[in-house]
Amino acid sequence: MVGAAVAAGMALGALTVPAAGAVERLAPSGAKPAGPTLDTGSPVRVNQVGYLTHGPKKGTVVTTATKPLTWTLRTAHGIKRAGGTTTPAGVDPSSGQNVQTFDFSKVTQKGKGYTVIVDGKESEPFTIGDDIYSSLRRDSLAYFYQNRSGIKIDADIVGGKYARPAGHDKAAAHGGDTDVPCQSGVCDYRRNVSGGWYDAGDQGKYVVNGGISVAQLMSAFERTRTTKGADPKPLGDGRLRVPEHGNGVPDILDEARWEMDFLMRMQVPQGKPLAGMAFHKVHDDQWTGFPTRPDQDKQQRELHAPSTAATLNLAATAAQSARLFKPYDPRFAARSLHVAETAWAAAKAHPDVIAGDQDSTGGGAYGDSDVGDEFYWAAAELFITTGDNAYRQAVLQSPLHGDVEALFPRGGALSWSKVAGLGALDLATVPNKLTDKQRDAVRRTVIRAADRYAADSAKSAYGVPYAPKGGAYEWGSNSQVLNNMVVLATAHDLTGKTRYRDAVLRGMDYLLGANPLNQSYVTGYGERNSHHQHHRFWAHQIDHKLPTPAPGSLAGGPNSGLQDPVAQKKLKGCAPAMCYIDDIMSFSTNEITINWNAPLAWISSYADDLGHAAAGGAGAARS
Repeated sequence: MVGAAVAAGMALGALTVPAAGAVERLAPSGAKPAGPTLDTGSPVRVNQVGYLTHGPKKGTVVTTATKPLTWTLRTAHGIKRAGGTTTPAGVDPSSGQNVQTFDFSKVTQKGKGYTVIVDGKESEPFTIGDDIYSSLRRDSLAYFYQNRSGIKIDADIVGGKYARPAGHDKAAAHGGDTDVPCQSGVCDYRRNVSGGWYDAGDQGKYVVNGGISVAQLMSAFERTRTTKGADPKPLGDGRLRVPEHGNGVPDILDEARWEMDFLMRMQVPQGKPLAGMAFHKVHDDQWTGFPTRPDQDKQQRELHAPSTAATLNLAATAAQSARLFKPYDPRFAARSLHVAETAWAAAKAHPDVIAGDQDSTGGGAYGDSDVGDEFYWAAAELFITTGDNAYRQAVLQSPLHGDVEALFPRGGALSWSKVAGLGALDLATVPNKLTDKQRDAVRRTVIRAADRYAADSAKSAYGVPYAPKGGAYEWGSNSQVLNNMVVLATAHDLTGKTRYRDAVLRGMDYLLGANPLNQSYVTGYGERNSHHQHHRFWAHQIDHKLPTPAPGSLAGGPNSGLQDPVAQKKLKGCAPAMCYIDDIMSFSTNEITINWNAPLAWISSYADDLGHAAAGGAGAARS
C-alpha cells in the first residue's frame, strides 16, 4: 500500500474530482446538514451483480419513513415476481442513514435484469443464478498476472489495452530488479530479486504483503483438496489467465510460484551477515512518478534491511509451497522446504530485528513491532508440512494459541500485520499431526471467531460482517470485510451451518453495491462500480491513453482516517461507511493492492463453488 507518507511526495496538479451530486447529505448521527454531499443514486440498495439461486437475497432502502413500505421484485420485462413490506431498521450507525430492509430469499427463479422497487424508487439491475461469481473468480485472480514484475504482460491473455512490456527486468534502467544494491549501510553486495507482484498503486515489492497474498492464493487451491464441494477444475491448468498453460500445474499455483520465486530471492545468502533472513522490501529510492508504466521507471531500486517479520513470512509461505508443489514439482517443493526451515532458524536466532514505521521514502514502511503472530503462523505451516515436534511445540506453547481475539481480532480477522489466524485456519482444515482433541480445539476457536462475525452481520442493516472498534473504518476496510468472510466461510466448510454461509454472501452484497454508498467496489462489476482506483499504470483518469483498472480490481473502501488530500477536501465530516471517493488520487480510500485482491479471489472461489454445488444438488446445509 502506498501509505500516508506518499501525500507529501505527490502533487495533485490540475487533477479534478467529479462533481458530487445532491442526492444525500447526512451527518454521522443522521441529522442534517453536516457531512459531505454525495451522489449515491437510487436509495434502494442491492447486490448489483446478483444473488445465488439458493442463497439469501436481501437489500436495504434509505428513507425518511419510519413505517413499513411496499416493495416489489420485477423481472427485466416488468413482470412482478414477488412483493412484500419492508422492515424498519432505524438509523444505521455506520452511515447515519435511516434505513429499512427487505428480503426476497424465497425467489429462486433464475434471470437477468431483476430490479426491486420501493416507494416508487428502483434499484440497479441484478441477476439471480448459480454462476454469478464465475467471472469474478477468474478476474480477481487475473489481477495478479497483470501486476507481475519482470515479465511481458501479453495482449493475447489480457487484451491490448492492458498489455505492456516487462517492468524492472534486466533491460530496465540500472538493471531493474535483476541487479539491486542495498540501501547505504544495509549490505555491500547486490541481488537478483526479479519477479513477484507489484504491491499496489506503487511499484514496490514487500515481503510481508506478498506473504499474506500468496498464502491466500495457495489456500484457495488447498481448500479444493480438503473441502467437500470445493471444485479444483476452475483453478486448474488452462483455466486462468496466465501464460503457463499446458505444464500440468494448476494455474493458480503457477501464479503463486511467480511470487514465491521472488520471495525466496529475497533471502539473505549464506556467508553474509544475517544469512537466512529476508530483506523486508525492494522499491525505488524515491516515490515513483505518477503515472508511470513499470517498464518506463528510470529510478534506482534498493533493497531494504532484513526483518524478522519478513523472514517469518518467507518461512510460512515456503512451507505451504513445499506441500502444495510436491505432487507437481518435487524439486521446487524441496527447495521451498529448505528455504522455509532456513528462514525459521534465522528468525529464531534474530527474533527482534524489527521493521520500523519511518522507512517510508519511495515505498510503504510496513513497520511491525510485534512478530508473535508471524512466529505462530510460520510454526503452524512448518508443522503441517513436516509434522516435526519442534514446530508442534512452537504452536502449542504460543500465547496466541486458542486465544480467539489474538488470532482473529474483532475488527478485522487478518491483515499483513496480523497473520496468526492464517496458521489457525490451516491447522483447522489441512490434515496434520495434531491430536484429534488438539485439532477440535483449533476448530472451536475458528468457529467462535466466526460466531462473532456472523453476529455482526446479523446486526447490520447492510449485512456487513465488520464492526470495527469505535465504529471507525480502517484503511483497506474492504479487505477487513473479506478476511472476516474467509473465517466465516471456513466455519461453514467445517460445520455446514448456513448462518456462516449467509454472512459471507451478505458480505458480498455489501462489496458489490448493497452498501450505504450504493457503490460496487469491484471494477467491472455492477452498474455503479469503482474504476478510478489509485494505480500508476491503470491511470485513465489522469491520462486517457492509459487504461482503467482491469475488471476484478477491488478498491480499498471507506476509511475514516481520510489520509490523502482528495479525501480530506471532498469527504470532510463523512460517516465511517461513507468515507470513500472513486478518485485516483484518493489513495487512502481507493487504492488497489495484492493483499486486498487475494481474499477477494478466495471468497469468489468459495461463492462460485456454492453456486455450482447447489445447482448440482449438493447445496443443502444445516441452519
